[in-house]
Amino acid sequence: MKVCVLSSGSKGNSTYIETENHKILIDIGTSCLYVEKSLKEIGVESKDIDLILITHCHIDHVNGLKVFLKKYNPKVYISDIILKEANLTSMPYNYISLNDIKDITISEIALSHDVKDIKGYIIEENNSSMVYITDTGYVNEKYFDIISNKNLYVFESNHDVLKLMNNPNYPHSTKIRILSDKGHLSNKDSAYYLSKLIGNKTKYVILAHLSEQNNTEQLALNSLLEVLNKKNNIIPNIAVAKQNIITDIFEI
Repeated sequence: MKVCVLSSGSKGNSTYIETENHKILIDIGTSCLYVEKSLKEIGVESKDIDLILITHCHIDHVNGLKVFLKKYNPKVYISDIILKEANLTSMPYNYISLNDIKDITISEIALSHDVKDIKGYIIEENNSSMVYITDTGYVNEKYFDIISNKNLYVFESNHDVLKLMNNPNYPHSTKIRILSDKGHLSNKDSAYYLSKLIGNKTKYVILAHLSEQNNTEQLALNSLLEVLNKKNNIIPNIAVAKQNIITDIFEI
């Protein structure tokens, strides 16, 4: 399995996953053109994308979906609730259920955000596995067993709490929403969860959805490393996904 984050942040999110028989995108929150160019940069033809998984309705996760589907008509997994919330009910799409996907196992977990429906994903093929969790205020412990000790995590580390609270550009109500159970994971939250989840099979962690105003790459990295060191956890290779910049291709 290969994983490459094409873009991550409040201006647009999309991640590419390649398995033996599938080429998958999680979300198309950038423009379709950006996704096309990014895929081309990593040697992938947009027409070869056969499956899109949608996490939730926010524009930074579905912005380019209509155009991409119209041009290439891949199968898409998206709930009726997300379709309605994103005002996409009139969109022609080739719907598929997770049970219909062959050769790989894709499972979903419920996350918590200021929307009616939001999903995290676990993708497994033979001995390769990855978890994708962003845009959530917390992760329910009931899912820990099924998301633990995977090979790769794309995991939200959205903000530093002090930077957020001291940001004069954000109204207090927005700060409270971000900090709530229906907001985003802070660096501290992210580090806590990852310290519980990573195991001896974990090779990579990609910190994702960093706030441009309320976080820095170094703060996110330091928060995770500090917790892992304190608990004597295994420290995998850690990368940080950025807005409109393609990460390395991680092979697991």
